[in-house]
Amino acid sequence: MHKDQHRKGTDIPYVSHLYSVASLIMEAGGSENEVIAGLLHDTVEDQGGAQRLREIDALFGSEVAAIVEGCTDDMPEPGEEKRPWIERKTAYIEHLKTAPYSVRLVSNADKLHNARSILSDLYEAGESVWGRFSQPRDRTLWYYRALADEFARAPASERLSRELSEVINKLETLSMT
Repeated sequence: MHKDQHRKGTDIPYVSHLYSVASLIMEAGGSENEVIAGLLHDTVEDQGGAQRLREIDALFGSEVAAIVEGCTDDMPEPGEEKRPWIERKTAYIEHLKTAPYSVRLVSNADKLHNARSILSDLYEAGESVWGRFSQPRDRTLWYYRALADEFARAPASERLSRELSEVINKLETLSMT
């Protein structure tokens, strides 16, 4: 589903992100269903909405589908626009406060890999990396800090939560200089 996609501003195949998220989930002791959900976590949001979620349910079961849905900040139908960024991100952070363990684990792994990638790109490309995002640096950092704080409040994985906070601290420090 992501075969022709690349990571923002790079030539890196998008699927590398999905493999990395799945690896982080495995390393944190995640179940087979959590790993599968990690591989599929962006398909509903980016590749087909509710119809794609029904396909995931049919192919991989309701537990995987529920985790993927819980990791999705919007589910537009093909041809429809996503809700405004701030609305989606604020609602997603609020959703995480009561999300089940599996959703929190997969989401934390996803956000950690995203943050690691931003940090790596920041070292390589400098401040221009922020231009790859739909929102300015300060809003992007606000979102990742809010996520890190929420995962720290009730971690599904202490290690993933701690590392996300450390990476966000580094991003914030580098962005102040």
